Amino acid sequence: MAVALVVAAGRGERLGSAGPKTLVELGGQPMLHYSVAALRAVGAVTEIVVALPAGVPAPAGCVGVVGGEHRAASVRAARAAASTREEVVLVHDGARPLVTARLIETVLAALDGVDCAIAAAPVTDTIKEADAAGIVVRTLDRSHLWSVQTPQVFTRSALERALAMPAELVAAATDEAWLIERGGGRVRVVAAPAENLKVTTVRDLRLAEQLLAARVD
Repeated sequence: MAVALVVAAGRGERLGSAGPKTLVELGGQPMLHYSVAALRAVGAVTEIVVALPAGVPAPAGCVGVVGGEHRAASVRAARAAASTREEVVLVHDGARPLVTARLIETVLAALDGVDCAIAAAPVTDTIKEADAAGIVVRTLDRSHLWSVQTPQVFTRSALERALAMPAELVAAATDEAWLIERGGGRVRVVAAPAENLKVTTVRDLRLAEQLLAARVD
């Protein structure tokens, strides 16, 4: 069994919204609706806690909590607000509305024997590393590279250790799996569809609308 923490405290300035990003309308529903619906369809998820901006109510049936000043702070606040102490904790970005119950279940299953399992898409572009002057230093082997997504699933003890790391590291983390890595934990990647995109710009929102419409059709 798992408790799900949804990070939804971001603002939607790049989407042209003055309010929370995950409340921007997508296909006639707030963007957050789709992530919550996918999580509810997974039998192993016993509770959903959503980190939101102050004053924003949580979706019906979810626990709401005010998000922190950075991502990991929101995760910490959501974990503290959970009423259950499940041994598995799932973290999902509410700005990834096209997540599916099947992907969530696959990542949950992949936690066996490791500290963390994360959804990720294989990198298909050629990736070059450049110095501060823009001069290429090396070309990376893309066969070993992954573009990280969510959901990310953790053993409760591993996530607690990660969030207890020095404050400067926690504040700098772009995802909690990085903290697991820094602490010497084992992280497993799970191949996920590129369609599990993160909505950041208006262009992303339009693409998500098209993908959602095609899914319904």
